[in-house]
Amino acid sequence: MSENIGMSSCCLSGAVHEGKPSGRTDTIGGLDTYIAEPKDGAKTKTVVIISDIFGWEFPNTRLLADAYAAAGFYVYLPDFHTGDSLPISFLQNVEPPLKKQAELTITEKATNAAVVPTTLGPWLVSHREAVSKPLIDGFINTLRTTPGTHKIGAVGFCWGGRYAILQAHGPSQTPGEIGGVDAAFAAHPSLVAVPGDFDPVSKPLSIAFGTKDSLVDEKTRGGIIDVMSKKTELPHEIRIYDDQVHGFALRSDWSSEEDKKAMDEATRQGVEWLSKYLA
Repeated sequence: MSENIGMSSCCLSGAVHEGKPSGRTDTIGGLDTYIAEPKDGAKTKTVVIISDIFGWEFPNTRLLADAYAAAGFYVYLPDFHTGDSLPISFLQNVEPPLKKQAELTITEKATNAAVVPTTLGPWLVSHREAVSKPLIDGFINTLRTTPGTHKIGAVGFCWGGRYAILQAHGPSQTPGEIGGVDAAFAAHPSLVAVPGDFDPVSKPLSIAFGTKDSLVDEKTRGGIIDVMSKKTELPHEIRIYDDQVHGFALRSDWSSEEDKKAMDEATRQGVEWLSKYLA
């Protein structure tokens, strides 16, 4: 039986990074999309970033799109939430930075915990798999017919991490919902079903977890590792980052050298994986 791992207040925490994204916006496949291009403009190695709950306009995600473009990928960051991402003000004002989580009093933690179901519950219903996966599949289908596009990879964070894993299942067998990428990288995916989301994986998959991820504990990670270890013919890797919490690969506090290093290493993990399997 598959076990779904949900979201906690940790998913809503983190830090907004400084820097000005250098890409451009356009409409691709009917969706608003941030585009970051490599120096040569080539689309031979294409990456689709599937954002966390804060969406395509979150500065951190756009800066990461720029980082992947600098590594030679043609990057698309679509608005798969269709204008309904959680506001960045919620990240900044309702939840403290990750490193302050341990300093919260019991009352403060209880208050934050109470916010989660009222905030995330309705949002997750609106953006359930039956709604979101067809959007993502359709976007991938559009790219497959875009001149110059060769191989396509998916990079997903948190909410988007699960959908990166689903895209690593390969083309859908459901008529009209083809989708499927050539390789994928998922950082601290949430809402995953174990083993259900992992049994069908048929494309190279790399995953990053933190040891202090409140959404995916050691037992759950062990279950994922067990499922993937049976795929002896399929390239895959699962890296565990010590003392890192959920969201570390996207929302780490850059004032902490340890946290920033972990985020940089996770970015390198995704870049190196996709460089190899989109070649």
